[in-house]
Amino acid sequence: MIHLIAMAGRIGLKLTVEDFDRLGSEMPCLVNLQPSGKYLMEDFCYAGGLPAVMKEIAADLHLDAITANGKTMGENIAGAENFNQDVIKPLNAPFMEKAGIAVLRGNLSPRGAVIKPSAATPALMVHTGRAVVFEDIEEFHRLIDDESLDVDETCVLVLKNCGPKGYPGMAEVGNMPLPPKVLRKGITDMVRLSDARMSGTAYGTVILHTAPEAAAGGPLAVVRNGDMIELDVPNRRLELKISDEELNRRLSEWKAPPPPLDSGYWKLYVDHVLQADEGVDLDFLVGRRGSFVPRDNH
Repeated sequence: MIHLIAMAGRIGLKLTVEDFDRLGSEMPCLVNLQPSGKYLMEDFCYAGGLPAVMKEIAADLHLDAITANGKTMGENIAGAENFNQDVIKPLNAPFMEKAGIAVLRGNLSPRGAVIKPSAATPALMVHTGRAVVFEDIEEFHRLIDDESLDVDETCVLVLKNCGPKGYPGMAEVGNMPLPPKVLRKGITDMVRLSDARMSGTAYGTVILHTAPEAAAGGPLAVVRNGDMIELDVPNRRLELKISDEELNRRLSEWKAPPPPLDSGYWKLYVDHVLQADEGVDLDFLVGRRGSFVPRDNH
């Protein structure tokens, strides 16, 4: 999603997180593939791969669009076959209903956060829990295995400063491992919240790409241990259960962390990188540009 938003920005098109929710949230999941299902990518390939899926959802595609090989999308998938309907389900009998990306809004994510419902635990899609906060990834690694950590399976793990500016680079660390004391109970999932990314193969009720990120002064920056957080995926809500007055007071007292470096490309990046909802591109690269031919210096 982030990459597509950035690519659209490079050619002067406005693509938003709302577009993904509007166009994709009602789409079913057709592929019985980990982490949502049981099969591996190899099985998906042998079943017919992406062309077979695209042919199944052809009614929702612009089949006359020209692709990189010079042919239309329709021409490319015309001969596609589904060789295993247990791996690639037909549209009229999907593996999972309404499994697209959901964009969450609320006082904790004014510009959006995302969750992948197909990889989440259904019982946690509406959940309120106590925040257990980690200020950065180093603190998370230092504390998550500590037996004295005040956490149980009803809590919400909150990881800050792992977004575009904060990590910096928005690393794939959003799929936080669960505390050992919780795993020993047989619990395999908890609600987790961060401004980071995670791999598309990762599983869990994980809220990602929270914008604005903590390092940019977003509300995530002022979440404290013990705060209650409400997740309501059906209604697309993500709320920090404190008053507006308290939230505004905390934000007014927040101080930006010092930049990791105050010169060079690193500083250029931190000063100009856009937020997750804008594609995490550099702001000066956004917009259609013509082909530039360098001057001959002879």
